Amino acid sequence: MKGIHDQFGVYLLRPRTLDEYIGQEKTVKTLKVFIKAVKNKGTPSEHILLYGPAGIGKTTLAHVIAKELRGDIKVTSGAAIQKTGDLAAILTNLNDNDVLFIDEIHRMPRAVEEMLYPVLEEYILDIVVGKGPSAHTLRLPVPHITIVGATTKLALLTGPLRDRFGLLLRLNYYREPEMIQIVLRSSKLLKLPIDKNAAKEIAKRSRWTPRIANRILKRAHDMFIVDKHVRIDDELLSKLFSLLELDKYGLTDIDHLYLRIIGKKYQNHPVGIETIASALSEDKKTIEEFIEPYLFQIGFVKKTPRGRVLTPLATGHLGLRNEAGQKELL
Repeated sequence: MKGIHDQFGVYLLRPRTLDEYIGQEKTVKTLKVFIKAVKNKGTPSEHILLYGPAGIGKTTLAHVIAKELRGDIKVTSGAAIQKTGDLAAILTNLNDNDVLFIDEIHRMPRAVEEMLYPVLEEYILDIVVGKGPSAHTLRLPVPHITIVGATTKLALLTGPLRDRFGLLLRLNYYREPEMIQIVLRSSKLLKLPIDKNAAKEIAKRSRWTPRIANRILKRAHDMFIVDKHVRIDDELLSKLFSLLELDKYGLTDIDHLYLRIIGKKYQNHPVGIETIASALSEDKKTIEEFIEPYLFQIGFVKKTPRGRVLTPLATGHLGLRNEAGQKELL
């Protein structure tokens, strides 16, 4: 199979249809029924809200939805639409059946969000013309588009915005067999010969996230070319994982430092997030959004009323021992 490139020469590894999409079975099944009903009824599609962890496939799914609805896709983000004029400019350049994908939709300013309400409900764009006593509202029709919103933080969406989406779908972390399938599929697109065991090793270090798996595979591709390997195998990956400082759980140096602060510096007594942030010289939000979610997911860290502590799984992995012969970090 030929590798697929975008206009900048970067490989595009995204599936193009729901049949090609790997994993998220319930979501895919729901979308197949939803899209088939839209086509049979001949009516505009209801709007869709996707939520779940970062890198799990929300943007990919939005592109697939656009392809299935036979429309083009316009991609933007909540942070990029700072003024009502920005939203108006985007909407007036779309056509019927197109998909407007708004990533991190919870970051839209309130004024822009309220302008989106009549678009979601009636395909009408309300524009305020003039100022003061002479100001009036101009109602413009909007093409029958499908708005697909995506967020990693559903709780930050206001109720009125959330309720205007006809379909809410949660995307979950992938399982190991699905991650292996994704790695094998991406390898095929990249025309990379790979052992199944090597695909499994990449999957284990992917943090159950396709984006990370493909990132590791691309770095393997670099090493494959530079060192003139015959295939992606355990020997190549051993060098790569050492270079990238990835252990068998996909933990990086910052993850290890986080765990060691709790386990060694504070003898695995409960530690508050502010203390950890100070010790790491990292922002509290960075820790809560990028370091901790996976550590909680794999059961390495747990929250207590007094702070974070390591679980026996984490202490065992890191080799912790105390004077009594129990586990504590060396």
